[in-house]
Amino acid sequence: MLTHFTNQHIASLEKRAKTALVNSLSGFKSLNLIGTANASGQTNLALFNSVMHIGADPALMGFISRPDSVERHTLENIRETGFYTINHVNTDIFEKAHQTSARYAREQSEFDAAGLEAEYKSYFSAPFVKESFVQIGLSLKEIVPVQVNSTLLVVGEITDLYFPGEIWDADQGIFDFEKAGTVAGSSLDGYHETRLIKRLKYAKP
Repeated sequence: MLTHFTNQHIASLEKRAKTALVNSLSGFKSLNLIGTANASGQTNLALFNSVMHIGADPALMGFISRPDSVERHTLENIRETGFYTINHVNTDIFEKAHQTSARYAREQSEFDAAGLEAEYKSYFSAPFVKESFVQIGLSLKEIVPVQVNSTLLVVGEITDLYFPGEIWDADQGIFDFEKAGTVAGSSLDGYHETRLIKRLKYAKP
């Protein structure tokens, strides 16, 4: 027999349990470390499970930032500089990535606190995560308010992409994420390895 929760039941749950439940309902999610630095060079690193594809031409990605009614170092740095990085979490670093979700003071770099290395490439002003195998550099294009809960959709255009050549299938235009060790997340504290079941052809009527 299925358990039935109404919206009233969900609303009545203890805050932490409610947050974990609702956060888990979309199923497995991508896990990414977003790297930023302010104009003075102070670095910040934060774990996000809300990164999404926005469009392919131009190449756009988005993520959801919680309301900026309190300090949001990632969001503030992106607004200040216009650049940030998205870095896949893999099986080698997921525990260190989890540590970045702790609330550190602005002057404390999560790179240092979690034991991860900030890596700068070419002209790009935001730090990549050296230990990540899929590293994406983005420039800010738009911040869209979500009025119903005061969150913000941050949209950026991909300017740079770094990855091991052996995970790229050029014929199909896809990555082998198992080979890259990329992990998925569930709720706020679950980390999962993945296994491809099958690739299907483009669906037509």
